[in-house]
Amino acid sequence: MVNALIRFKTVLTKALEWLLIVAVALLLCDVVWGVFTRYVMGEQAKWSEELARFLLIWVALIGSAVAFGSKSHLGVDYLTEKFVPEIRKAVAVLVHLIVLFFAISIFIYGGGRVVIDALRLEQMTPALGWKMGYVYLALPIAGFFIVLYTIEDLFETLLTKTSVETSNEERGLD
Repeated sequence: MVNALIRFKTVLTKALEWLLIVAVALLLCDVVWGVFTRYVMGEQAKWSEELARFLLIWVALIGSAVAFGSKSHLGVDYLTEKFVPEIRKAVAVLVHLIVLFFAISIFIYGGGRVVIDALRLEQMTPALGWKMGYVYLALPIAGFFIVLYTIEDLFETLLTKTSVETSNEERGLD
């Protein structure tokens, strides 16, 4: 069961990474086209700025989820390193629970409400004519992956023995 979940997460993460690669490539092409049309053709393509903005939203949100999953995000652990291992583990669990709360409440629930409301109200983008709900969909998708990675990290933290427990076990003091 655990191996199946790990494989599932790995496949989803790879898909997310490829989505990012495609989005960044499209963003690059779009910005180059916008600059070309502005300076060579005299007038910038009206849709290029809007597309760049939407792609940047997706790259930022999905990229933050990927960075969170690979533990490449900014973390300040100076204070927690001062604690004894048992307290450090408790603080790590508390941090995971806080991240879960915010990811579920803001990204998934709040982002989902924004998507639903934008689709229900049929909000459209001015230049491209896309439904804004699809642009906002980056919020719950990023939230889903942050929750997935946080749950994995939470289980890893809970199942990992602290260094004091390991030292006592090695010395036969259990």
